[in-house]
Amino acid sequence: MSGAGKSSLAHAVEAQLHQRSCRTFVLDGDNIRHGLSKDLGFEDADRRENIRRIAEVAKLMLDAGNITLTAFISPFRLERELARHTVADGDFIEIYCNCDLKVCEQRDVKGLYRKARLGEIAHFTGISSPYEPPENPEIVVDTDQMSIEECLDHIFNHLQKMGILSPIPALPKALKRSSTK
Repeated sequence: MSGAGKSSLAHAVEAQLHQRSCRTFVLDGDNIRHGLSKDLGFEDADRRENIRRIAEVAKLMLDAGNITLTAFISPFRLERELARHTVADGDFIEIYCNCDLKVCEQRDVKGLYRKARLGEIAHFTGISSPYEPPENPEIVVDTDQMSIEECLDHIFNHLQKMGILSPIPALPKALKRSSTK
């Protein structure tokens, strides 16, 4: 949902992956809705088409060798499943940013929830349009309960358990001593 911390978390994961020398790209509402999907509104059919386009772009980015992080309001389970099946098996990892609606509203710097509650924005997820939480995401982070650092630790620990990332090796003691001088 809007304000759940999706983009902040995606960019933080990206920064951690860069430290591991991984090639990444983050797709989010800012870089998709202002270009590729600028012709779409927020009605259910447009949301479905937006997620379809995102999945196709993510597939192209993956094919180019990039770890592709997507941070979107994706309110419908069916579209998330279709996105999962757009890419190769194992290339789709759903991270559910679980956040209480009240917290999302408190984080709303643009005033979108207020406008939606006043009827100024139609089809607003969680207010005038439904949100179907994931049934079996690979990873769940409670962004209203956990700090960004705790979310990152949880995600990276999970990715290591899944065999997707290996732990970062510890620095030898001699390097630790020399790097603190």
